[in-house]
Amino acid sequence: MVGNMQDTMMFKKMEKEDLKPAKQILTEVYNALKEKGYNPISQIVGYLLSGDPAYITSFKNARNIIRKIERDELLEELVKSYLEKQ
Repeated sequence: MVGNMQDTMMFKKMEKEDLKPAKQILTEVYNALKEKGYNPISQIVGYLLSGDPAYITSFKNARNIIRKIERDELLEELVKSYLEKQ
């Protein structure tokens, strides 16, 4: 059973190396997908739309890497980057 909601909860502090910018995360995942022979754009879009981590290969820890940042944050960065280049 889950503890009392009044109890103090401890959360693991994110280490500096765990905090990667969205661009670096997407680049690492893209490269891992491409190296495994997948269509990286299609796989990343599938993940972003569905939230299903099975779209991302576990090769080179890509699945865990992409899950370190929220999907809405990734989408925000993608839209921002796209519009700034216009």
